[in-house]
Amino acid sequence: MKLPGSRGAVSGALIDVLAGEATDLPTGRAPDDDEDLQLALFVCYELAYRGWDGVDDAWEWHPGLLTLRAELEDHFSVGLRELTGPPVAADPADVPHLLAEIVAADDGPSLSGYLRGRATRGQFREFVTHRSIYHLREADPHTWAIPRLGGRPKAALIEIQADEYGGGVAPRMHQELFKQTMGWFGLDLAYGAYVDVAGAPTLAVNNLMSYFGLHRRRRGAILGHLAAYEMTSSLPNRAYANGLRRLGGDPAATAFYDEHVEADAVHEQIAAHDLCGSFAAAEPELSGDVLWGARCALAVDNVWARSLLGSWEHGRSSLRTASN
Repeated sequence: MKLPGSRGAVSGALIDVLAGEATDLPTGRAPDDDEDLQLALFVCYELAYRGWDGVDDAWEWHPGLLTLRAELEDHFSVGLRELTGPPVAADPADVPHLLAEIVAADDGPSLSGYLRGRATRGQFREFVTHRSIYHLREADPHTWAIPRLGGRPKAALIEIQADEYGGGVAPRMHQELFKQTMGWFGLDLAYGAYVDVAGAPTLAVNNLMSYFGLHRRRRGAILGHLAAYEMTSSLPNRAYANGLRRLGGDPAATAFYDEHVEADAVHEQIAAHDLCGSFAAAEPELSGDVLWGARCALAVDNVWARSLLGSWEHGRSSLRTASN
């Protein structure tokens, strides 16, 4: 993946260093704005995934870069707490029930309803473009949690992740199925091809998963994040599939969403009870973190959905251009 263009002083300085055009990392400097913050954090995190073209893999563990990443995470964490408040202790036995309450209380905008019934082909194409940042590495952020668990929670997470990775059959991997949807819209199938046009809300959705997944101390939060995704996925994916069919999408184009309708209906119960419930019983001190991870997942996704719908309602593209 090519290094993206800068969006401010911090992301620009970081990218220049990784590209070999500068030597001083921008530690101790506050990001200019959320675009600068989210891009800089995304660039740092990608070093732990598939990396950047021409950038030495050793940067992943470079002490100075980790210092910068920690500073950026502090800024990100402040924003998360402004959205959701801090983690709050909970009775481990109540975790599955409380997860269901969090999901039921979510009053975010219905992006799926808009895409099902009103979106133009161009708007749906933009939606798929945004989602490609995650779906071309779908499940990878949550997989970081596997070696940090044991017993029943570990087995439950592996059961979910095995489905995400197509049961070991490459064409059935959800990452691969999403390429079929992208192909129907004539999009570039290359991993990370659309980072430059994805705004801060889209990058924040991805950064949240990495922030939770890459830190062992956030293992409760990444499980809660996954549970929130699985518990709110089946109906929206049905809507996405029907919206694509309304626009003429063929079975290959809708296969990704159709797969999630069935799979996530099963995953919902596994995630709430076998994964998060058993994890909370095993590590009761992290029960609050599980619930916080779920709240963060829904809150950050709602910010992203509002950004798309707001753009479309004003007749604008939801994608970034060179001028913004």
